[in-house]
Amino acid sequence: MTDDNKPAAPKVAEILPLRAPRPCANCGKDTVRAFYPFCSKRCKDVDLHRWLSGAYAIPVVERDAGNDEDD
Repeated sequence: MTDDNKPAAPKVAEILPLRAPRPCANCGKDTVRAFYPFCSKRCKDVDLHRWLSGAYAIPVVERDAGNDEDD
């Protein structure tokens, strides 16, 4: 085979990230795809513990029982 008859090299596809890189939600280091949005299993577990222990809470506005708007 001569150089003119060589098959063309296959084109390599460029892999684009799915989302823009962001810092870890706990420590601020670069995130890792396997643990997104965290940098490691440790940071992921720390966040889970905070949720399970009640450190994170969604605020709720309680309505008075006498003020029913459905009447």
